[in-house]
Amino acid sequence: MALSAGAALLLAGCSSESVRNGFLPSNEGMTDKTGSVIDLWTGSWIAALIVGVIVWALTIWCIVAYRRRKGDNAMPVQLRYHVPLELMYTILPILIVGVLFFYSARVTGDVVAVEEEEADLHIQAYGKQWSWDFNYLDDGVYYSGDRISLTGEEGVEETLPTLYLPVGETVEFTLDSRDVIHSFWIPAFLFKLDMIPGMTNTFQVTPQQEGVYQGKCAELCGEFHSEMLFNVAVVDRETYDAEMEDLREAGNVGVRGEELDRVYTGDERRVPEQGEGEGNN
Repeated sequence: MALSAGAALLLAGCSSESVRNGFLPSNEGMTDKTGSVIDLWTGSWIAALIVGVIVWALTIWCIVAYRRRKGDNAMPVQLRYHVPLELMYTILPILIVGVLFFYSARVTGDVVAVEEEEADLHIQAYGKQWSWDFNYLDDGVYYSGDRISLTGEEGVEETLPTLYLPVGETVEFTLDSRDVIHSFWIPAFLFKLDMIPGMTNTFQVTPQQEGVYQGKCAELCGEFHSEMLFNVAVVDRETYDAEMEDLREAGNVGVRGEELDRVYTGDERRVPEQGEGEGNN
């Protein structure tokens, strides 16, 4: 009863949208992929809650029904097996895991799918200790970031590397790493994907709401991993083109490719020479 009363009070204070999103941020419609992710999350926690309620109810029932009565010193009947019960707690978990796996695999496949149709924009993102390089392949310009010390002072966030995306256009990302394993994560997009040395990962996304969102590395990558942050600015096409022109005027023309990677060959290691990995924007 106490649990039921507490749940009722909690749910009474939640909007229908909060319940719909499973207490995630209101990200449905942020991109063309967030809706399916929220559906999976909501269905999963509802299923988990149902299982939890059943387990709690059975546990409480056993405590009450089979409690030791006053003056009862006899040993309860000992059962070595109970075939129907054993079948139930073997088959039901398999069914639950199977259903969750089916929907998880379907949503994951949809999120990471690269459509055969040509994307509107192609961007290559490099993770590096401890910043980011962004190659805007269709525009022939790049942004190279440097490590930004997080001092806690106001205004530091505005100095972080900024990735610009045009709203309503499909962007195809190719993700690479210059040194160690990183992970490209935009929390508002409800998606992250690893950046692994020697391996290129690809995904497509269509941002649908303008705004500035946070991005970060989601893989512990060294001493200053916590400072490996960036901004994601989803803007209209005119603003996007203006930002590309600013990069062009700053001399950031071309692609900062794998020639700047930290390469391991046996016991030898090549580190980019001083100035190679430094950005000028």
